[in-house]
Amino acid sequence: MGAVKISLAELIGIIMHQFNIHTAFEFGTQQKAVFLSIRLPRVLLGALVGAALSIAGASIQGLFRNPLAEPGLIGISSGAGLFAVILIVLEARFFGVLTFVFGYYALSAAAFTGACLACFVVYRIAMKNGKADITALLLAGIAINALAGSFTGLLTYLATDEQLRNITFWSMGSLGGANWKVVSGILPFVVIPVIALPYFGKALNAMALGEAQAAHMGVNVTGVKRATILLATLGVGASVAVSGLIGFVGLVVPHILRMAFSADNRLVIPGSAILGASILVLADLLARTLVAPAELPIGILTAIIGSPIFIYIILSERRKRNNI
Repeated sequence: MGAVKISLAELIGIIMHQFNIHTAFEFGTQQKAVFLSIRLPRVLLGALVGAALSIAGASIQGLFRNPLAEPGLIGISSGAGLFAVILIVLEARFFGVLTFVFGYYALSAAAFTGACLACFVVYRIAMKNGKADITALLLAGIAINALAGSFTGLLTYLATDEQLRNITFWSMGSLGGANWKVVSGILPFVVIPVIALPYFGKALNAMALGEAQAAHMGVNVTGVKRATILLATLGVGASVAVSGLIGFVGLVVPHILRMAFSADNRLVIPGSAILGASILVLADLLARTLVAPAELPIGILTAIIGSPIFIYIILSERRKRNNI
C-alpha cells in the first residue's frame, strides 16, 4: 500500500515473475520497481528495526528489574544522537575524510559509534570491584543522557538552517532511506541480538529475585549483564543509525506482552521481537499513507500512539495494585 497503487493481482504477478513463473497476472514496470526497490526493503527494514528496539527494551527491563527502563535510559540513543549531530554540523570542517571513506553510510557509522561509546562509558563508570552495579549503571546512564543532550543542544544552536533541517528530520525518525544495501547492512546487527537475547530469559528471571539469589542458583550474573547490554547496544545502535530516533517501541511493546501473557522473560523477550516488528511495520504503513503522497516522520507517529498506550498501562497497573 502507498501513493502508487499496486493491486493484489499485480503483486502476485511481480512475485511470480521473480521466480521465473509465468502467470496471467500482468503488472507495470512502475509497480514492479516501486515494490521491489522501495516498499519491500522498507517493510523489511521496519521489521528489523522494530524487532531490535523491542527485544533490546525487553532485555534491559529484565536486567534492571524496572518496567520503565529502556535502551535510552543507559545512554545508547542519546550517544547515537550526539554523534549524528556532530557529523551533520561539523562534517565540512572536521569529518570530510569520514564522509569520503563511508560515503552514504557516514551518518550511520557515526551514530553506531556514538551508541557503542556511550554504552562503554556508562558501563565503565558503573564498574566496582570487577562488577557492574545496576544502580550505578542507571545513574551513569542518566548523567550521560544529560551530557549528550546538552552537547546536542549546543550543536543544534550552532547549526545552519540546512543542518537544522537535517537534525530535525533525523531526530524524528524515518524509514525513508530504506534500500537493499541498508537492509543487508543492518541485518547481522539485528539477527545476532534477536537470536542470542532469548537465551538469557531464564537467567533474567532468576535475577528478578535478586543478584545474590541468582548467583546461588548458578547464574553468571556479571556475564549476563555484559552480554545483555552488549547485545542490546548492538541492535539499538544499528537501528538508530539507519532510522534515526524512534521512541516508545522498546518501552511499550514488552509492557503489552506482560499484560497479555505473563512477565516470564522467556516469553517476553522473543515475543517482543515479533510484536515490535509487526507494530513498527504497521506504524510505517500509517506514516506513508495518512498524508500521501507526503509522509509523517515515524518517530512522531510512534510517540502519538505509544504515549496514550503507556498511560493506559500505568493506570491499569495502578488499578490492579489497588484491588489487591
